[in-house]
Amino acid sequence: MSGLNTLLEIFHLETIEQNIFRGVSYDLGFPNLFGGQVLGQALMAATQTVDPERIAHSCHAYFLRAGDAKAPIVYQVNRIRDGGTFNTRHIVAIQHGRPIFDMSASFQLPEDGFEHQEPAPPNVPEPETLKTQQELYADEDGRLPEPLTIARPVEIRPVDPMDKRVPEKRPASRCNWLRATEPMPDDHRMHQALLAYASDFELLSTALLPHGASIMNGDVFAASLDHALWLHRPFRMDDWLLYEMESPNACNSRGLNFGRIYDREGTLVASVAQEGLVRKRRR
Repeated sequence: MSGLNTLLEIFHLETIEQNIFRGVSYDLGFPNLFGGQVLGQALMAATQTVDPERIAHSCHAYFLRAGDAKAPIVYQVNRIRDGGTFNTRHIVAIQHGRPIFDMSASFQLPEDGFEHQEPAPPNVPEPETLKTQQELYADEDGRLPEPLTIARPVEIRPVDPMDKRVPEKRPASRCNWLRATEPMPDDHRMHQALLAYASDFELLSTALLPHGASIMNGDVFAASLDHALWLHRPFRMDDWLLYEMESPNACNSRGLNFGRIYDREGTLVASVAQEGLVRKRRR
């Protein structure tokens, strides 16, 4: 089974009881559970409780405790409202008897209406002209932790790469191209779950760019506090998507970050917001 298929398998949750599901973890090589995995699985758990024609359009989540990457996760879904157009769900992820994650998600029947969008950033290099993140990590000559150098099911190509060990101060914005490494099934739920998963990659560290700080060199302890995702238009995760990220504020050991995700034609398909803990370590 390929790396992508293994990742997609974690979004096929086991039904334990009505509105209760169980998921397993995708091992990234770190002891703590990756927040994007819980986002994707929680969204899939909620999706199991709505009609297939209802499409997820937003989710708002809080990370309550560090998750255990070696233990299964139980998802409890509360059916808050089933309306004529919208469905609302509340999801709690539980490990070792305690909630680690809390999320609300909303679903909608597609309908026509007003339409506009912020244009994609201009003059971005095509992804084929850029190195993958793993190729850039290989250039670091073994200075980065081994889990970072392993090939991932979601390929990332930074538009303006940086040295993660010795970062220079730079404006709090950047762009990455990303996509699944192999073709995916024609199931919009899987594409949404995988985008939720990938939306957590590198967003929080955008708040460190103006400070020349890095999680990799031990300067900072970082952890996601909350995460919001709005799904605007159809997309495919096995086509290239441009993830534009910026951090307008950092204070009180918290960094605020926003993201916009475009398809290759410049259509805005999703928006992201996240605040996270970015605490200076005492030496």
